[in-house]
Amino acid sequence: MTIVIHHNPECGTSRNVLKVIEASGYIPVVIEYLKEGWTKPQLLALFAAADLTPRSALRETKSPAKDLGLLEDNVSDEVILDAMLKYPVLVNRPIVCTAKGVKLCRPSDTVLDILERYPLGPFFKEDGSLMIDKDGKRVF
Repeated sequence: MTIVIHHNPECGTSRNVLKVIEASGYIPVVIEYLKEGWTKPQLLALFAAADLTPRSALRETKSPAKDLGLLEDNVSDEVILDAMLKYPVLVNRPIVCTAKGVKLCRPSDTVLDILERYPLGPFFKEDGSLMIDKDGKRVF
């Protein structure tokens, strides 16, 4: 199964998701979107596949969203989308694409919803919390 992760290596959640994918035995295609940027068709396709809107995919913290006035209720999705193209950091991450679907994987354990197999347990997140128990079962 091909897996694509739109990844920010500076983000703990994104690092956790990548670690889960790799520990599950996959070699994902890693797209560092802060370096590569986005195209409008790419974002529209990802949002449609993940059932997101530009507003629901907007990263509100640790981004220029507030300074750009994007958090106001009257800001259209088109304005938010245009800002995301100019400032890639405005897109919340990581977004993961697999044969089972496309998801904004926040929190990081949501990536398990679209993987066919899990890492061997026990498996811990970067913060030390348990994600997969010793029996290979997902911890909620």
